[in-house]
Amino acid sequence: MKPSDVYFINLRCKDGDSRLTKLERLIKKAGIGKIDMDGKFVAIKIHFGEPGNLAFLRPNYAATVVQVIKELGGRPFLTDCNTLYVGGRKNALDHIDSAYKNGYSPYATGCQVIIADGLKGTDEALIPVPSGEYVKEAKIGRALADADIIVSLAHFKGHEGTGFGGALKNLGMGGGSRAGKMEQHSDGKPYVDQDLCIGCGNCVRICAHDAPVITNRKASIDHDKCVGCGRCIGVCPKDAVQPGDGSSNDKLNCKISEYAMAVCEGKPNFHINVVIDISPFCDCHSENDVSIVPDVGMFASFDPVALDRACVDAVNAQPPIMGSRLGEVPQTQCDHLTNSQSSTNWRVGLDHAQKIGLGTQEYRLVTIQ
Repeated sequence: MKPSDVYFINLRCKDGDSRLTKLERLIKKAGIGKIDMDGKFVAIKIHFGEPGNLAFLRPNYAATVVQVIKELGGRPFLTDCNTLYVGGRKNALDHIDSAYKNGYSPYATGCQVIIADGLKGTDEALIPVPSGEYVKEAKIGRALADADIIVSLAHFKGHEGTGFGGALKNLGMGGGSRAGKMEQHSDGKPYVDQDLCIGCGNCVRICAHDAPVITNRKASIDHDKCVGCGRCIGVCPKDAVQPGDGSSNDKLNCKISEYAMAVCEGKPNFHINVVIDISPFCDCHSENDVSIVPDVGMFASFDPVALDRACVDAVNAQPPIMGSRLGEVPQTQCDHLTNSQSSTNWRVGLDHAQKIGLGTQEYRLVTIQ
C-alpha cells in the first residue's frame, strides 16, 4: 500500500491569519473539496467535552469546518453518541445541554447538534464488519449511519485505555451506541488495589452499573456487573483502581478500529486532528490534567490511520512538559504516550486498523503555510 498524504499546518499566527483561517486553509489544501457534498447530509463527529473539562476543542474550530462544508453545498450537523458512565452526556437531553454549555450552540457553530444514538443511547444501526476479527456487526449511532458523508474533527490527546485518542477513537468508540460502547469495553475490566484504596466511594458514585461496592472501607468491583468503561479509574484519588491486563486493552484498541471502519464503510470520509492541550486522559473526564507536551498543530487526511500515526510521531518528537504527568514519570523509552500510559500499547489499534484495510501507517507529511 502506498503512503497516504497527511497535511500539517503549525499554530504560528501573524496579523490577519488566525488559527481558524489556517484550519480552513489546511482542510481545503488537504482536498475536502474533492468530496461531492451538494445537498448531502454531512456528520461532523466531535467530542463536545464533559462538563468541567477544559481541554476539549473550542466550538470555533467546528464553526470553521461547518462554514467550509456549507460553501461546498453540504448540510452539516455536529454529532456524538451517549456515554456509558454517569456524567453530563449520558442521555440526549443532558448531552445537548452539555454541548450548549460548552459553546456548541447552533448560533456559535452554524449548524444543529444531533445526538446520534437518540434519547437513551438505544437508537442504533447494525453495520456488518466483514473484515472484523472481534466485531462482526457494529452498533453505530443511527444519525451517523444515516449520514451521507463523515467528517471527523478530533482533539488529539492521551488516553488511559488506548494510549491516545485521535480519529480512530473519535469514530470508533465515539460512533458506537451505548450497546456498541459496551461491546468495545467488555474485555477491559478494572480491579482495585486494596493496599491503596481509602474507601472514599468515588468509584461507586460514578458507576452507572452498581459494579463497585465498599466493604470494610475498601472498594471492590463486581466484574459480572462491570462493563469496563473505566470511569472509576479516572475518579480514584489514590490510583487504587487499575485497568485490566494488557490483552484486554489490546482487544479494546482492535474493536475501536473495527467500529471506526463500520462508521466510514461505503461513505466519503475526511479526518481532522487538532493536536493541542495534549492532556494525558480523555476529554470524557470532568477535569483535565496539564498537557504532557507543547501544542503541535493541526493535521488533516482522507486516511484516519495515517493521520493518527502522524500525530503520534509528532507528539513523540516534542519535549516533555515538566510538572505534567509525563514529566513526573521515568522516561524509560522515547515514547511519550507509552511513558504517560504504561498500561496500554497504542500501536495495537493502528496495526489492527491497517490489517483490516482501514488505512496505512505509511504517510507523506505535506506541510503548508
